[in-house]
Amino acid sequence: METPRDAFIAGTWQAAERRFTVSDPFDGAPIAEVADCGPAEVARAIDAAAAAFSSWRATPAPARGALLAALAELMRTDEDRLAELCTRENGKPIAESRGEVRYAASFIHWFAGEAERIYGETIPATNAADRIVVTREPVGPCALITPWNFPHAMLTRKLGAGLAAGCTAVCKPAAQ
Repeated sequence: METPRDAFIAGTWQAAERRFTVSDPFDGAPIAEVADCGPAEVARAIDAAAAAFSSWRATPAPARGALLAALAELMRTDEDRLAELCTRENGKPIAESRGEVRYAASFIHWFAGEAERIYGETIPATNAADRIVVTREPVGPCALITPWNFPHAMLTRKLGAGLAAGCTAVCKPAAQ
């Protein structure tokens, strides 16, 4: 079994009060022991996301895009390890897991480009003396809950959009 995994909160790995074992659905072999975040850990994660929000939203959109592009590249570089983990945890064939990792990285890559295109709009008004201006701004920390069947892709589809827009996030994988 791998080294125990803690909860990643506020940029650090933090122990949780409870833990559980993730088992390979193929043979039931233990893969890792991970944090089972309860109310205390969730509260810390929400507080951390709220505290980080003001600085992340102030980060220029091109800089957010560059960080997301770097993340997508890291995912592609680490594709084999991520795919193996997905197969061991989820039971997918390795070819499908590799495809999912590529798909997940493509979401992050796409949102990296979108981060640079978060434009406002000027909308024609019915009165020529008026001007309607739409400004897109981040709304705050996001809560992201992912399904069990596409753990990488569904997380990156949600997380990429939020981070590109300037929002911070608290992510929760499916209980399954």
